[in-house]
Amino acid sequence: MIRSDDTGKLVLRVALGILVLLHGIAKIRGGVGFVSNALIAHGLPGALAWLSLIGEVVAPVLLIIGLYTRPAAWIVVINVLFAIWLVQMKQLGMLNKAGGGWALELEGMFLFGALAVAFMGAGRFSVGGTGGRYS
Repeated sequence: MIRSDDTGKLVLRVALGILVLLHGIAKIRGGVGFVSNALIAHGLPGALAWLSLIGEVVAPVLLIIGLYTRPAAWIVVINVLFAIWLVQMKQLGMLNKAGGGWALELEGMFLFGALAVAFMGAGRFSVGGTGGRYS
């Protein structure tokens, strides 16, 4: 069996990237109106909703290929924190009554997975390789 930190980084990077990217694809197809409305409800300009595409399309693609991995992961972290703040703050300390676990477990996995990638970097199985401070 192959034991490699770089393999683990690859699996985490690609899984996180694909799962977040699917949310971005949904926004490309359906628009960012929901995010815009949430921003307006919090007193912010609705046009900022377009920035969610950076966090859910551009950053995940960079994670998947392993280029500018650390900044991309930090962008995902910021994006998830905004999503929690805009939409799910009421559920922050709640448990999921139907299936158990934290009500925000998906957001939690995205958040903490992105934090892990931000601190670990891309690893050698990436376009950026192990060289450079942004990989």
